[in-house]
Amino acid sequence: MTNKIKIAVIGVGRWGVHLLRNFLADPQVNVVAVVDPHPERLAAVKQQFNLDENVLLTTQWQDLKKVPELIGVAIATPATTHYALIKDALQQGYHVLVEKPLTLDPAECRELCQLGEQHHLILMVDHTYLFHPAVERGKTVVQAGKLGDLRYGYATRTHLGPVRQDVDALWDLAIHDIAIFNAWLGQIPIKVQATGTVWLQGAGEQGSRGAEGKKDTNLPVPQGLADLVWLTLTYPDGFQAYIHLCWLNPDKQRRLGIVGSLGSLIFDEMSLSSPLTLLHGEFEQQGNHFIPVNQRQVVLELEPGEPLRRVCSSFVVSILNNTPPEVSSGWVGSELVEILAALTISLGQGGKPVFLNAHQASTVI
Repeated sequence: MTNKIKIAVIGVGRWGVHLLRNFLADPQVNVVAVVDPHPERLAAVKQQFNLDENVLLTTQWQDLKKVPELIGVAIATPATTHYALIKDALQQGYHVLVEKPLTLDPAECRELCQLGEQHHLILMVDHTYLFHPAVERGKTVVQAGKLGDLRYGYATRTHLGPVRQDVDALWDLAIHDIAIFNAWLGQIPIKVQATGTVWLQGAGEQGSRGAEGKKDTNLPVPQGLADLVWLTLTYPDGFQAYIHLCWLNPDKQRRLGIVGSLGSLIFDEMSLSSPLTLLHGEFEQQGNHFIPVNQRQVVLELEPGEPLRRVCSSFVVSILNNTPPEVSSGWVGSELVEILAALTISLGQGGKPVFLNAHQASTVI
């Protein structure tokens, strides 16, 4: 392909390296620049990927303005830097793919989404799970009504480290499962609650920090960084999802399920042989007794493919077609940040319910 789109990757830490790898493999993309404040990282990716001498390697974001015909940027930097980088990129006329979360502030998220629309530019957030074959297939199962009347949902995301010093377990872990529930249900919560427990990093300077270490007097946080968090999400139709998050539990789990009147759908990321399973089963009433019937297990087949490669491909297709991404637009990312901000308020107030209205402004009762 002769008319490849020119893309720059900003940040080549743990996740940015994978973005770079996927864009380099895309036949429709020409990676023309890599930005990272650490020269040793630039040297490492140059050697790892045998980058052409024409690829600009720089520690300065502003150097990208010298790159002719640059079309888009992929940003994988600390979340505290997202707002300024994305705003500048959009104002320079670049399409943007950014690692989640979009930013740490709901108002900033909305501003960036509006700015992208004003400039007719793509703003997409890398919520990788939304491109996972199991999540895509699960959405079709739920929305086809194969579970019957939906009862409730649950998710567990636990492991032993890493323990973050800039965010609590809520901001570190919750966004993935919330994104999956929202996608499967086709709704966003209207009420949220969060409670947490702190063991490792107690009160003090850390306790005054919000997400990613950003101090914010408008978002109360518990005294210290919560190691264990329990969430309840309530959706417009009354459906509730319960999420368990912990980073000091050696029982590593990545499991999410939805229970309906006809069975349950389970996404178990740790199961390599059967990550998505449909468990059929319902009750038949006989007098005062409820007898389980129609019980069987179906392991659902999935299309092969790396989720992150699908993310990068979707970004490229959106640029080429000049159409917003269907799955993980900036507005989707903005909704998720709004939910996390509301959960932070609830967590700081001991689990008090926080309502999100139609405009996603949080109110406490």
